[in-house]
Formats: sequence, C-alpha cells, structure tokens
Amino acid sequence: MRLPPFNPYIAVVIGVIAVSTSAIFVKLASGAPAGIIAFYRLFFAVLLMLPTILIKYRPEIRSIKKRDWMLATLSGVFLALHFILWFESLNYTSVASSVVLVTLQPIFAFVGTYFFFGERFSVAAIISMIITLIGSFVISWGDFQISGLALLGDILALLGAAAVTGYFLLGQQMRRNLSLMTYTFIVYGISSITLLIYNVAVQNTFIGFPAEHWLWFLALAIIPTFLGHTLFNWALRWLSTSTISMAIVFEPIGATLLAYYILGEIVTPSQWLGGTIVIFGLFLFIMSTTRKPKVTISYRE
Repeated sequence: MRLPPFNPYIAVVIGVIAVSTSAIFVKLASGAPAGIIAFYRLFFAVLLMLPTILIKYRPEIRSIKKRDWMLATLSGVFLALHFILWFESLNYTSVASSVVLVTLQPIFAFVGTYFFFGERFSVAAIISMIITLIGSFVISWGDFQISGLALLGDILALLGAAAVTGYFLLGQQMRRNLSLMTYTFIVYGISSITLLIYNVAVQNTFIGFPAEHWLWFLALAIIPTFLGHTLFNWALRWLSTSTISMAIVFEPIGATLLAYYILGEIVTPSQWLGGTIVIFGLFLFIMSTTRKPKVTISYRE
C-alpha cells in the first residue's frame, strides 16, 4: 500500500471537527422547522452529488436489484426520521446533551444485532453499556431539573439514535452490493423525498427564510456531510475502523466546545459528569466489540 499524501490522523481530526459543526448549524437555523432543515441538508447533498453520479455511476444504478431498492427505501425513511428527531431535540435541550445522547448509536446497533443477527454480548460489552446508561441517566436527570422540555429534548435525541441504527443496519446489507457513492446518493435521495412528503403533510413552508438560513442549510450539506465523513472514509484506507470509531466519540466534545464559543451555551455540572461517563463507556464498548465480526460500528451523517 502506497504512503498517504498526508498524515491520516490529521484527516481524522479535521473530520471530527467537521461533524461537530452539525448541531451548531442546526441551532443557527433554529428559526426553520426541524423537518425543513433536514430536508435541505439532504436535498443540497443530493444536488452536489448528482453530476458525479451522472458521469460515473449510472450503469451501477441501472443494475440495482429490487431487494436493494426496498432496503434503500426503508433506510432512507429511517435516516429522515433520525434527522427530524435529532434536529427537533436541539429545540429543547442543549447541544451538549443532544449530541452525547445521539452518539449512543453504537449501543443501539449492538442491541439490534443481538435481536436480528444473534450477536452475543460479552461481559465487557454489558459493563460498558451499563456505564453509558448511567451517564445518560445523569444527563437526563440534570436536564429534568432544568425543565421538562429539556428532558423531552433528551428523549428525542435517544429516539434519533435508535432511528439512525435502523438506517445503519439496513445499510450494511446494501453496501455488500453497492459502492459507497451510489448507496449514499440513493439513500439520501429517498430520504429527501420522505422529508418532502413529511413537510408537505405538516404544512411546513419551504421558502421565506432569512438569507443566512440558506447558508446554514448549505453548510450542513457540505461540512459535516461531505467534508467530515469523506475524510473518515479516506482515512479508513490507512487506519482501522476501531480507530475511526474511537475518534468519532470525540464529536460531543467538539460540538460542546463550539456551542460554548459560538452559541454561548454553558455546560451544567450534570452534563459534564454524564457526558464524561457516556464517552468513557463508549470507549470501553468500542474496544470490547471491535473484533466482533458481525458488528459494524458506524457513524452518523
């Protein structure tokens, strides 16, 4: 394998910073409904991918089987649901609480593989999951002391983590037959259509937002979606999946710091304590499941 053009660890650091901006951009565009923010994030991403798809990947799209189209449809619906729930959670709770809780996706994924693929729990995995649950309880209890709406935001973030797990579990099946670019384009497209239908159904307006909101919509499509995860995928050529997964656990830290400096959000003691416990538990969990052949630790869009 040839040497990388630059240090892949630098790419991972940049990638973590990039994905950490997602919640910040959502907060900055908070005047728009969560469903609209989610729609434009994925719709702009699809438009940016379209030229490459038309030039290089049309033959692959034509050859997609009916089963993969069905999986793609379900996966896109789950991704749309994830973004609606997560973005809505940011209307009620802080960036720190929301991002920490939605990052629990690997735990939900492992539980999903237990029920659907018969994956067995090791003692270390069980202990690490208990630790993350304790951390989640600390965050939620502290937020409940602030307001019931903050607790609602925490619940929505957890539901968002569960929804993105469905997206990843279905995606694992599709990725066996499709390239990353084709898979991403199709699922983002179906998710955009799902969000379009949702927004029409709840009568959300698609226009009339301030000029800066369109900038945040586009930034969501470019920075966390492409810059962040493209760099992770590039780094996987030289680094292990467990290394990338460990690095992504730092997303809540990056998001919290950005929220403090950009949005002026103050982190409460319970959020510091609970977040630290969750991140420690996730580290233990990823280490204990890295060599499990049936489990893929994925990251969000």
